[in-house]
Amino acid sequence: MSASSSGQPKLPLSVDHGGGRYPGLDTLGQSSHWDMATTGVVAPRVGIPVGLRFFTQREEAVACALTDQLLGQHEDPRVPVVRMIDSRLAEGQGDGWHHVDMPPDDLAWRNSLAALEEDACSRLGAPFADCSWPEQEASLRAIQRWRGAWHGMPAQSVWSLWTRYADTAFYAHPWAWDEIGFGGPAYPRGYKHLGLDAREPWEVKDIRPTLDPLRLRENP
Repeated sequence: MSASSSGQPKLPLSVDHGGGRYPGLDTLGQSSHWDMATTGVVAPRVGIPVGLRFFTQREEAVACALTDQLLGQHEDPRVPVVRMIDSRLAEGQGDGWHHVDMPPDDLAWRNSLAALEEDACSRLGAPFADCSWPEQEASLRAIQRWRGAWHGMPAQSVWSLWTRYADTAFYAHPWAWDEIGFGGPAYPRGYKHLGLDAREPWEVKDIRPTLDPLRLRENP
């Protein structure tokens, strides 16, 4: 497992899948320049995950397998997206809206995880978290492509719920920032080098700017 200069783990994203584009970028290494409010928001995301407050342990197992699939997190270290989602749901921090044909997000999460587990047990003979990676992927592909109701909920709205929460949690984490070249909060220091391809001293140039990970996936 590799680590940044600040001692934080680096995500195990291979070069073939778009990893390592910003060598040496260490967002957390800039934390000494943040104010207390900024540190108070970011630091808990890389600390020991808080205990579950919304999901049950069984729901957590399903949700972890689900979000690992959605985000391609095959191995540790992983961004603890489920604990971050759990905190949001426990505190009622939704997006301020939900699809008219869906229940509120907290209930929609419970219902959709239960449905995913039910399908796995009935069709694959095992809990979703215990199914193989290809089996999980195939199950989720079917839901993604489904048109119409899935366990009483529109499949496309369920997919939107899962991906919105998973993506928001993942890209709120400093480990993900290092992968995408985001230098993190710049308050109160601010930015001074504005303009196309202009970088601050702590920012790192993309060493493979023409690489498109999605195209690699489509054309292995």
